[in-house]
Order: sequence, then structure tokens, then C-alpha cells
Amino acid sequence: MSVNIKKTVKLGILISLSALLLLIAFRDIDITAVIGELKNAKYSWVLVSFIASVLAFFSRARRWILLIKPLGHTPALRNAYHALLTGYLFNFAAPRLGELTRCVALGKKEKIPVDRLFGTVIAERTFDLISLLVIMVIMIAGGGKLMDSFFRENVIEPAGDKFSFLSGFPLFFIIIALFIIAAVIMLTIYRKRLMKIKLFARAGDILKGIFSGLKTFTLMKDKFEFIVHTIIIWSFYIIMTWVIFYAIPATSHLQFADAVFILAAGSLGMAAPVQGGIGAFHWIVSRALNVVYDIDLKAALAYATLSHESQLVLIAVLGTVSFFLILGKRGSKYKQVEQKD
Repeated sequence: MSVNIKKTVKLGILISLSALLLLIAFRDIDITAVIGELKNAKYSWVLVSFIASVLAFFSRARRWILLIKPLGHTPALRNAYHALLTGYLFNFAAPRLGELTRCVALGKKEKIPVDRLFGTVIAERTFDLISLLVIMVIMIAGGGKLMDSFFRENVIEPAGDKFSFLSGFPLFFIIIALFIIAAVIMLTIYRKRLMKIKLFARAGDILKGIFSGLKTFTLMKDKFEFIVHTIIIWSFYIIMTWVIFYAIPATSHLQFADAVFILAAGSLGMAAPVQGGIGAFHWIVSRALNVVYDIDLKAALAYATLSHESQLVLIAVLGTVSFFLILGKRGSKYKQVEQKD
């Protein structure tokens, strides 16, 4: 099978998966009622979320520069910003394509080796993962009942229905712990053999990338600024989530702290291996609002749709502008990205 056919098949599978997830999210839902909620939405709050998004993009671009500095290069903020938005745009075409795309864009503009830039993106993703874990820990500590009710109803209880021997909650965690211990032992004994298998080799590369990212942080001179920008980025993400509450009447009573929980839930949806979290984001955010806050599912889906699609439109517009600004007349050279993917 040729490379192009493989890419086409892979893209088709991803699009089909997104469509399936959307169908699951909107199953047995009156679409006209969701559209009615969207028609009654206050779109001025969407504009506020756009401002928070753009500020987060600039802060993220600056944080990326701090990761690049140890490589001996200090790219201009505008170029890092345009490369970042170009990458976001390409992520809607295929997951992870945007990571390579932004490295190629900035590398060509600033004469920086693309492979070294890709290492900084892996490091950045490592700190995003750590940030998300910190947020979830805060949610467990400050609002454990919210997360417990959601995950119990949507994850643990369905699993218990399918596997009755796991219905005992403590037993469930005992089995998971035993599985992890067994996995660690197997990896220790058969590590060399397992690394020959493509799936395990990729998992090993991910772990190496995480450790590499942590190592990059230790070499960084501007650690404090890096941490400040990380806090700023996630603060704006929470604000983006929060202000959209006021756009939908049924969610307008929710508070800032509630936005932290919905952000954590939405981040899990965005992490799904589909373009831009399409479908996965809609399902998990709408169910979180419905289960935890008793928001009518139609209104919850309206919120998830408005939150996701407004960002999609923003990235489509800003990403397209950034694409042409950072590439200029060299847009044809972007075929190199597709060939490497």
C-alpha cells in the first residue's frame, strides 16, 4: 500500500470516528431544540472568549520561545505566534500534523533545525500534561464530589455493568493496581523484545519525550517566567470556558470554579485521537454538565457546540492569516510537511 493511500485511509478512519462520536453525543436529542438554544445565545460573551484565546495564544508563543532559547535561538514573538496558529489550523486536518507543521513553519522562518524544534514541542506537551494533572488534583481536593459523581456514573458504573466482578469499588482499584504492577514487571523482564513491537516502541518514545521535556526545563534560565506563562495560559483557558456559560441561559448560573471542572473534562475530549476533539469534546462536556449540574442535555450540547465551534472558527480565521504571513510566497514548500507525516 502506497504512502498516499495509507494517509487517505487513516484520514478517512479519523473522520469516521469523529462522525461516530458526534452521532453518539447527539443521539436521541432534538437537534432543533439545540439550534433554538444557540439562536438565543448571547454572542457578545463569545467575543470575550476570543480575546482570552488570543491572549493565551501570545502567552503560549512566548513560553515556546523560552523552550527554544537553550538551543541557541531566540525567534521573534510574531513568528512564534504565527507558527503556533498555523499548527493549530493543521491539527484540524489530522491529529499531530499541526505539531510538525508549526516546527517546519518556524524553522524555515528563523533558520532553526526542525528536529530540534520538535523536541521543544514534546517538552511543551509534557508541561501541558502536568498542568492538566495539577488542575485535576485541585478539582479532586476542592470538589471531589463533582468528579466522583461524574466518573462514577459515566465510567465506573458502566464498567461494573459489563464486568460484574468489578462492581465493588475498592476491588476495582485493587485489580488496577495489580495490573500496573504486573505490567511493570513484564516491561522490566521483556523490555528489549517489547521495544521491537511498534506500539511499545511508540510508547517508549513518548516516555523519552516526557523525560526530555523535564530535562529541558532544568536547563532553562527563565524558569520563573515559564511557570508564570503556564499559569497565564491555563487561567485564560478557564476564562474562555467560564464566559461561555453566560452565553447560554441554562448555564449562566454556573461559577468560575465550575469552569475549572468543565475545562478538565473538555481537555480529556480534546486529547482524543480525532481532529480537534470533534465529537469527543461534545460528548464529555455535555454529559459533565448534565450529570454534575443537572443541565438539560439539549442546553448542555448547545454549550459544548458553541464553546468548541467558536474556537474552531477563531482558529480557522487566525490560522489561515498566520499561514500566509509566516510562509509568504513559500507556501508550496509546505508539501514537505505532508511527506514527513
